[in-house]
Amino acid sequence: MARFNKNNRLGLSHWLAFSVALLLADQITKLWIIGSYQLGESHTITSFFNLVRVHNSGAAFSFLADASGWQRWFFTVLGIGAAILIVWMLKNHPGQRLFCLALACILGGAVGNVIDRVLYGYVVDFLDFHWLGMHFPAFNVADSAISLGAAGLILDELLRVKRTR
Repeated sequence: MARFNKNNRLGLSHWLAFSVALLLADQITKLWIIGSYQLGESHTITSFFNLVRVHNSGAAFSFLADASGWQRWFFTVLGIGAAILIVWMLKNHPGQRLFCLALACILGGAVGNVIDRVLYGYVVDFLDFHWLGMHFPAFNVADSAISLGAAGLILDELLRVKRTR
């Protein structure tokens, strides 16, 4: 069970620990994919899900993937800047649990993808969902954490607005 500080709030260290756990899950799964699959290799798991090794030098949905290489450092700096801002926000709003949970998810995912960009020059993606002949772009644990965090921020804001009415 998580320890609470004197104001009955989870502290910064707990949110950072959660982010680190997500980061480790992301990096371990990516290392497993890199060690087990060649680029482009795919393995069917179910009728709607494959494991596939793909490299994304762009952002979400391969945005700017075809740029000349500057995007690697642009998205790296953007991720580092976002991480710094998120840590500051976690430090200043520790009692807002849903808000901090969402930020911690985004932090873990953002740092996971920054590590890939620095080490490899691209992000390793491997989760490939498809249905009725349509493919969702492949993604990874970091992308999932970022998406869940974004949904959490939206939910937190909707709940905040509802409480103020």
